[in-house]
Amino acid sequence: MNFIFLGPPGAGKGTLAKEAAKAFNIPHISTGDIFRENIKNGTELGKKAKAIIDAGGLVSDEITIGLVKDRLSQPDTANGYILDGFPRTIPQAEALESFAKIDAAVNFDIADEAVVERLGGRVCCKDCGQMYHVKFNPPKVEGKCDKCGGELYTRDDDKTESIQNRLVVYRKSTAPLIDFYKEKGNLVDIDARPAPEKVLEEFKAKFKK
Repeated sequence: MNFIFLGPPGAGKGTLAKEAAKAFNIPHISTGDIFRENIKNGTELGKKAKAIIDAGGLVSDEITIGLVKDRLSQPDTANGYILDGFPRTIPQAEALESFAKIDAAVNFDIADEAVVERLGGRVCCKDCGQMYHVKFNPPKVEGKCDKCGGELYTRDDDKTESIQNRLVVYRKSTAPLIDFYKEKGNLVDIDARPAPEKVLEEFKAKFKK
């Protein structure tokens, strides 16, 4: 099956996509990974993307769509795939329809307040990068990393104001995709509030795997 994963930042899409890809034995295709791979390999599209990113710009729909189209033409996608991070806008979704058939757009549904709680409690080790959560996965000693004893801090993108800004951007540009796929009749809602293993169980049950 060909899946698209939708949901706000903090819904756990990336984690779930990796586990679902293993369960279904299909590739997890993240646009971030596609960019990094093409830039690393020095492809024409990779060079264009790198020049824009290095200049601080946003990669255009045209380049992003070209990269995704190329990735979906590779042999490992023959039995299905999970698209994570694409499409992000209606024009990208319309372009995707011209070269791919999507069986299910899976919307990992979670309220904004739960996202703020989930992301806002994250802390990171300054030395080794290990992540913790003050409520769900606290370190043994407050403010200290279990692994290396380094100081823990809150990253700028995990501060409440930043999270709320990310949610505003998501609701404005990406959330309309939910209605787009609902009208197509292939939207499937999954509650993203429980623990990741419970969400994965629901996903597998819905798609009989």
